[in-house]
Amino acid sequence: MSYGFPFELDDFQKEACNIINEGKSVVVCAPTGAGKTVIAQHAIHRALEEGTRIFYTTPLKALSNQKYNDFGEKYGYDKVGLLTGDTSINRNAQIVIMTTEVFRNMLYGTNLGSVADNLKDVKYVVLDEVHYMNDEDRGTVWEESIIYCPTNVQIVALSATVANCEQLTAWINSVHPTCELVNTDFRPVPLRFYYYDSSQPYKLLPLLTPSGALNNKIKPEPRPFGRNRNKKAQSPVKNVVRNLAEQDMLPAIYFTFSRKKCDEQMEKCANLCLVTKEEQEQIKQIVDEYIAENYYLAKNKHIDFLMCGVASHHAGLLPGWKVLVEKLFQKGLIKVVFATETLAAGINMPARSTVISSISKRTDAGHRQLTASEFLQMSGRAGRRGMDEVGYVTIVGTPYQSPQDVADLVLSPANDLESRFSPRYSMVLNLLQRFNLDEAKQLILKSFGYFSSNTRLAPLLLQKEKNQETIDELNSFKCYCGLTNADLLEYNKVKNMYVANRQTCKTIRKQEKHKKRGLDEGFLAFEKTTKDLLHRMQEFTCDRCKLYKKHIKDIEVLERYIAKQRKLEKDIEVQKDVFWNKFMSHRGALIDMGYIVDDYPTERGVTVSQIRSENELYLAEIIFSGVLEELTPAELAAVICSVTTEDMRFDNYAQIPLSPKVRKTLNKIRDIRRKVDKVQKNNNVEEPMYINSFYAPLIEMWVNGAEWQSIIDEVDIGEGDIVRVFKRTVDVLRQLCTIDNIPEALVFIAREAIDGILKEPIDVD
Repeated sequence: MSYGFPFELDDFQKEACNIINEGKSVVVCAPTGAGKTVIAQHAIHRALEEGTRIFYTTPLKALSNQKYNDFGEKYGYDKVGLLTGDTSINRNAQIVIMTTEVFRNMLYGTNLGSVADNLKDVKYVVLDEVHYMNDEDRGTVWEESIIYCPTNVQIVALSATVANCEQLTAWINSVHPTCELVNTDFRPVPLRFYYYDSSQPYKLLPLLTPSGALNNKIKPEPRPFGRNRNKKAQSPVKNVVRNLAEQDMLPAIYFTFSRKKCDEQMEKCANLCLVTKEEQEQIKQIVDEYIAENYYLAKNKHIDFLMCGVASHHAGLLPGWKVLVEKLFQKGLIKVVFATETLAAGINMPARSTVISSISKRTDAGHRQLTASEFLQMSGRAGRRGMDEVGYVTIVGTPYQSPQDVADLVLSPANDLESRFSPRYSMVLNLLQRFNLDEAKQLILKSFGYFSSNTRLAPLLLQKEKNQETIDELNSFKCYCGLTNADLLEYNKVKNMYVANRQTCKTIRKQEKHKKRGLDEGFLAFEKTTKDLLHRMQEFTCDRCKLYKKHIKDIEVLERYIAKQRKLEKDIEVQKDVFWNKFMSHRGALIDMGYIVDDYPTERGVTVSQIRSENELYLAEIIFSGVLEELTPAELAAVICSVTTEDMRFDNYAQIPLSPKVRKTLNKIRDIRRKVDKVQKNNNVEEPMYINSFYAPLIEMWVNGAEWQSIIDEVDIGEGDIVRVFKRTVDVLRQLCTIDNIPEALVFIAREAIDGILKEPIDVD
């Protein structure tokens, strides 16, 4: 069968294309670089032939922009549209590229128009990088998109390798029939793994033997101790890159987990001379042309390093600069790009080699080893289809990992895809606008999180099983006199009373003898009661039983295990309904704040349903309080920036003071935060509420016309971080212009603030 491509498709690609031809949805699970995009292109060809439409969704705006350009050149820009948070081009085109968030918002049909209008003539939806469902912050978006996607639309879900792809497909089938799985571990360009051992700095050693065992010639890196404890370890980066160059293994992506190290390693390799004179001339020409169009990059301190064939690529750099690096790398003119792991997320930067500087990384919770899926994602960038017969992956030895740890990670299968589903205020309001409470519950119960709850509950259920085994074993004790646990506990009670009373009798007799007084009738009666307890105790066979101590100890342990089991059963019940409980907690907070009445959103509730932020209720309360309406565009930008920027772990603070109006407004917002915090606590809701004014003076200066250079001179922080915060502020300001029930004056100020922010380099993607 012809699939319309000028090359023979691989078997898994043919299988997926056939499923699409049969009118079914498909989940394609394949390694990075295996050629999943071909399957999406097949769906595009079908849409173009049939006169229907196709949506292509990606997790990142940068990836959406890249796909827009790729498909625009391939199919003609008249047939391709782009929708991201801040861009709308040809939205009614046959092929529309968008971020997954935009697609999810379309399915809610709120301020983006009705669902019927949004999805008019749409027959296919490609969900690229669907393994992003694992993303802690944004994973919910993929689940919502799949749950709410109309069943007459065919889903083409493209995922990197995950262990539980059958479970994922079964879940999609349960909410969006009919869906089939195509799962392959086929890599068109196989990988070879090498290890850099600093004791043998002039070669790269194969990590594994042909049989798959660890190469015994690799030695562990010595740990610094004694006199060497405070000596800085020599960075091996130069030796690693030199080896790659000598063995014709460039170009390479060198992954490291610190932006600072990316820049430092680039500087260390600058004098290795990785490019020829001709290549240098080509680089200079491309850079000059690019800077002529993007003059703000003219003073960029990394320009000289590009001329040496090395570059850095991380979130601290300007987006426009990263575009230039990607362009040069794709042309083979940058030989090594030093990047953080974010580069592994789908950006088209094909390399012959990848280098992984360590198999552990620092996180908010401390250092941890890379997961198998993270390692697969990074190593999978090696090997260019149609250009390389083999892709090379080099892992650099460090004192804090053993070569065996590395080999184990390389041979590990991918991790399971886990649900990050978490109801939020806007989800509650959007569902209650369209469904009653029972119907909303049925939708929540359709989540992948609920579907896969058996997997999530597995450790708790296993513990419950173990506890029950212990309880059964303790209950299996058989008394040869035929007594029960209750009899033994009764004996124990009598015995304890007798021992306590006997001690009291001894003490009183001793005191009375010392005082040379006689014993009164009350004491004699108490003594008789004590003797009766002794006789009663002696009537139990337990009093003479050698197994008594073991039996009573077993009962004490049994009681502890029964209490544990009760608590565990409660935990399991809570976990089973964790998503619905979260939904109801958020609903409770919205009812208390007057945004829901009789399980339907009020007029203000409709506004909250349209907001996209970390905490929609908090932002709505700020909007409706009126504190934003007397601000200038620059002041509004500063306030919105403060309430949408998460708390950072920075020791340095901007030296510029907040303007009086911004400071006063933020003080009023602190009162709003206290009010919302109280309601959230009463309803067991945990949603963040930020007031972080670190960037506020910078954005106020920028909107008021300050030069970019004067902005970045104020703080010792990456330009890319400043751009990202400013763009997030624009995203919220743009919402003020589109959501319902916003005062006209505030809309006007927000538009002016947006215009004041979106100047070069902020408006460059």
